[in-house]
Amino acid sequence: MQNQQPKIDDETLAFLQQVFQLVRGGQAEEFREYLVRGLPANLRNEKGDSLLMIAAYNGHPEVVKLLLEYGADPEMANDRGQTPLAAAAFKGDIEVIGILLDNGADVDGAVDGGRTALMTAAMFNRTEIVDLLIERGADIDKQDASGHTALMAARIMNAADTPAQLAQASERGHPPAPPQD
Repeated sequence: MQNQQPKIDDETLAFLQQVFQLVRGGQAEEFREYLVRGLPANLRNEKGDSLLMIAAYNGHPEVVKLLLEYGADPEMANDRGQTPLAAAAFKGDIEVIGILLDNGADVDGAVDGGRTALMTAAMFNRTEIVDLLIERGADIDKQDASGHTALMAARIMNAADTPAQLAQASERGHPPAPPQD
């Protein structure tokens, strides 16, 4: 038997759509009032996307900070097993990634063999993010449910720079060296 969700009246649905739109649009100050009044920071939409996931995906660092301040779970994955950290890696938002990591996001966080943020960043050739994640302790050799590592994922996606970057970091056995001036 399927899990039955309670019916939501039109007024409540319109309110929730407004809340999610504020987050999607990065309207931190307008959104803050809802949190102050008790809106749950871990509210999720029909796809399982939390408010934090939407803020991270859309690159809104102020909303991300606000949600974390009000207790949003940085590890809450959506229905597809994606975490806010992986969403920010996909979009290439290094500022949001730093905020999430500074507030308890697991650098290797993934649900049920899903992709880590490092795998996602490597696939999409996000070299700065790959460096940051490795510096923050990401496991280069971690595998997803298919047995793919970040290096394998980058190669499959024909990423231009991250395969060599990951191979070098793996050979060194430690975080990448700081850039030379």
